[in-house]
Amino acid sequence: MSKYFITTAIDYVNSVPHVGTSYEKIVADAAARWRRLKGDEVFFLMGNDEHSQNVADKAAQLKLEPRAYCDQMEGKFRETWSKLAVSYDRFIRTTEPAHRAACQEIFRRLRAKGDIRKGLYKGLYCVGCEARKTESELQNGRCPNHPATPLKEMEEENYFFLLTRYADRVKALIQRGDFIDPPFRANEMLSVIEQGLEDISISRRSTTWGVPIPDDPDQVMYVWFDALINYITAAGFPDDPSRLARLWPADCHLIGKDITRFHCIIWPAMLMAADLEPPRRVAAHGFVYIDGAKASKSLEVKDPRIEILKDPMKLAGRVGPDALRYFLLREVAFGQDGDISWEKLVTRSNGDLGKNLGNLLSRVVSMAERSLGGVLPGPGAPLPKDAELRAVFDGLADRVAPLMDRLEFHSALAEIFKASSATNAYIDATAPWKLAKEGKVDELAGVLGNSAEALRILALLLSPVVPGFSDRILAQLGIPDLPRRLEIAREWRYIRPGTRVRKAEVLFQQIDVEQL
Repeated sequence: MSKYFITTAIDYVNSVPHVGTSYEKIVADAAARWRRLKGDEVFFLMGNDEHSQNVADKAAQLKLEPRAYCDQMEGKFRETWSKLAVSYDRFIRTTEPAHRAACQEIFRRLRAKGDIRKGLYKGLYCVGCEARKTESELQNGRCPNHPATPLKEMEEENYFFLLTRYADRVKALIQRGDFIDPPFRANEMLSVIEQGLEDISISRRSTTWGVPIPDDPDQVMYVWFDALINYITAAGFPDDPSRLARLWPADCHLIGKDITRFHCIIWPAMLMAADLEPPRRVAAHGFVYIDGAKASKSLEVKDPRIEILKDPMKLAGRVGPDALRYFLLREVAFGQDGDISWEKLVTRSNGDLGKNLGNLLSRVVSMAERSLGGVLPGPGAPLPKDAELRAVFDGLADRVAPLMDRLEFHSALAEIFKASSATNAYIDATAPWKLAKEGKVDELAGVLGNSAEALRILALLLSPVVPGFSDRILAQLGIPDLPRRLEIAREWRYIRPGTRVRKAEVLFQQIDVEQL
């Protein structure tokens, strides 16, 4: 059994999650579920970033103390992730005492090594990013991620982390070739380093909402310095060294492409300075666009359909969490930007989940009930078309596995649904309804038995993406307690003779676009 520690970015709580935020969490959840299916010992971390100045400002607008506001928002975030079946193992909040202790210990370590100095911070600051911006990062004098938000001129005495000391070591880490995915993001980070790094401000005097600097209570830690440390807090730093040794380094930091500099340059340097290993991999996804507009907290909504697409709770309420999960993972290629729309959602869901997979399940279970008394009697008599179906499923799990490992869910799902289509084609070619009419019970048993085995394999391979649908397929096949293990997807004859199918409601109710 291998250890697999996967994290997502922790989220600012100045507003509720949107579909772009949800995409990241769904990708991470599918990866975590896939690793569990393989038999790995998974630790899946996500949480909330609560020390942002934006959070303090939002709380003040609502006439709440920041902590009380964060407590409220925790419930809303957890409700969303529960609705989307996100199976995290730990939900961290940066206001936790354990995290405060971890941040202060990192600061002390860096200061003891001479990697922290005090100096004047002066420059442009993006409130939306909670980050300093250099001229080279701007587009038309604005932050490209928050073009509607004017930049602020800031000047104050802060503590600085001597990032420049670690430029060569971080560069070597990136040049290793397996640290950043997709590879073109690595080239971007190398370009940033080659243009010249600067020592970075890691404290703020102008706010009181944050982790206090040790021995200097007039300053708090800069939100990004604080936030990055959450990953080792959850792994047991500094008070549980045995847990830290077991979990760290993280196997995958899953993040958005807009925060790669923090995770691929600053964070590894911080860890190196603290004599800790950097994470093994940083995987950066693209943005999700809705009809050409970036899904974000500030997206203006005029079309009610776009309002639903933006809101994961509303969208999951309309089409179901599994359909939402499937659509995002099938439609958006990991590492690239993706554009979603109602038309794409309806076409993809009705076609793949309804007419393909859902229809396949309905055909097998209905014919078994109608013609075999609801019982799958066993292998039955072979037919010439059986070999063609077996050829599709032999090695399917091993063709899908490397795609899942690389987070290429869109390609893995395409491969799985080709196999689903092939099973429907097998049923069309063998015509079990004719076999039943002609009294060829052994041949009928063979066709439905083969189709049920195909469905079992499909359900297992789809379980990381659509866990609810997977459970429902296996329940209708009469094997709800089937172990969720990848090796079982490599076996062809698994369903015991005499297994009784259990017809239930359709797997996926077709979406009527006129009712949206």
